[in-house]
Amino acid sequence: MGLYLCVFDNDNELDGLEVGAYSDFEFFRRTVTELLEEGSAGSKYPTLISHSDSDGEWSPSECERLRRELEDISCHFRQLPAVRFRADWQKELGKSLGLQPACLYDSFIDVDGEPLLGRLQRLCDVAIERNTPILFQ
Repeated sequence: MGLYLCVFDNDNELDGLEVGAYSDFEFFRRTVTELLEEGSAGSKYPTLISHSDSDGEWSPSECERLRRELEDISCHFRQLPAVRFRADWQKELGKSLGLQPACLYDSFIDVDGEPLLGRLQRLCDVAIERNTPILFQ
């Protein structure tokens, strides 16, 4: 089962992001905690790290905070060395698309092969612009 994050306006889906497995999202958040929060989960990025990934939503106001956190994480991850894709689907997709991560930012992708941090930021932008939450499905 995979994690899907989306923004709806009534019954219309405005944007969505298929992250991959829940374990992939957890690995991403664990990496943020280990490298940028010195192991103290949620100390610098509480909106991203402290939210359960099993259900619920990020409200529009939380999306504004999340957007700022993601910008900061992106800046740091661009300065750190890349790691290999972890999940089999990431390895296969990376190979088929010719992806060669140059930094840690590039090492986390969505199911379309796009950088996860960039996609999360765009999803926040849509949620903020439309004043609607990001839903966890």
